[in-house]
Amino acid sequence: MSNNSNTIAAILAAVAVGAAVGILLAPDKGSKTRAKLKEGFNDATDNLKDSFGAGSDVLREKFTNATQNLDGTFDGLLSNVSQKADEVITFLESKLADLKAQNAKLQK
Repeated sequence: MSNNSNTIAAILAAVAVGAAVGILLAPDKGSKTRAKLKEGFNDATDNLKDSFGAGSDVLREKFTNATQNLDGTFDGLLSNVSQKADEVITFLESKLADLKAQNAKLQK
């Protein structure tokens, strides 16, 4: 995204420098110069809107992907915890059975 931002900034800077040089060297009347400035401003505005739209689409996609990855990671974590809980329960049941057997021997 930062590479894209740098490109956009460079394009906008080039447009601004080009507009300034064009104004300084323009032999046209004031009305024509103002019309050209307005056209240049409108073009720059459209370019900026397009850039922001593309940037927001990229951010939206990254956020969606991150959310899906987080959901998958959370589901995996829950599955692992559940498996470990089953292992602990099985181990404790085995120990309880051993203790019951030992207790039964002592009660005879």
